Amino acid sequence: MEYTSLSDYLKEKYNTKVYKLSLSSGCSCPNRDGKLSTGGCIFCSEGGSGDFASSYNTDIEQQIIQAKSRVDQKISNKIPESERKYIAYFQSFTNTYGDEKRLMKLFEETISFQYIVGISIGTRPDCLSDEMIAFLGKLNQKKEVWVELGLQTIHEETARFINRGYELSVFEDAYKRLTDAGLKVVVHVILGLPGESTADMIESVKYLGQLSPTLFGIKLQLLHILTGTKLADIYEENPFHVLSLEEYCQVVGECLKVLPKETVIHRLTGDGPKKLLIAPLWSGNKKLVMNTMRKYIKELDS
Repeated sequence: MEYTSLSDYLKEKYNTKVYKLSLSSGCSCPNRDGKLSTGGCIFCSEGGSGDFASSYNTDIEQQIIQAKSRVDQKISNKIPESERKYIAYFQSFTNTYGDEKRLMKLFEETISFQYIVGISIGTRPDCLSDEMIAFLGKLNQKKEVWVELGLQTIHEETARFINRGYELSVFEDAYKRLTDAGLKVVVHVILGLPGESTADMIESVKYLGQLSPTLFGIKLQLLHILTGTKLADIYEENPFHVLSLEEYCQVVGECLKVLPKETVIHRLTGDGPKKLLIAPLWSGNKKLVMNTMRKYIKELDS
């Protein structure tokens, strides 16, 4: 099955492998600070879905240096430091929520580093003012800008259960305003949410595959149950079915079939911190998971 991976997209565009630097903007989330709710989405850990990101530091250059140092340990010495390229990824919480002037200054400074070729900003569709979108549109003329939206599901009943805090129409409005500004949008979908059938999951992805203009990127995320989350409490009180590795591979395969070839697959799964992982435990073996998934997808073509 042919699809465009993020790695392939970046290699073609920048003629080299590009690495992500996970950074923190110091933002909170309206689903946590009381504006919408105080509990956040039920699956979200204390790290705000950014458990591997750098800790917040008002000096963004120091954050970048620290993140770059960690990533550089994985890069072959054959690639000179002067030729290494990175995407700055603001992952934790809602990175367009709060003091917009401070955030605009932060994003502007972040792209000023020559080795950073783009910036990816994780946020909510209900936290995107016209002013912020206009600013990001201008920033996009300097370096590539992605806006990542955690939709998770198109099904309103599930959205209420996971305490997402907005309706699908809010996402649709944000998508139109972002793409009208020329920005690339990456959407997160969680596979395996309680109560959703395989058909429900595929319906969410199919909906995204039919967006106009065509969706730039998607992240397919396995549902993780992590210690300290509301989801963990629910699971402990009333254990629900979690996907097996085989089931997950099958769902991903079906999802890939309904996506346009132009949509970049930014992620086929995800891995939460092992120290927090309650279920599914098989997801803690990242090498096994990726090898199994690649083999399964390859066999779909044969």
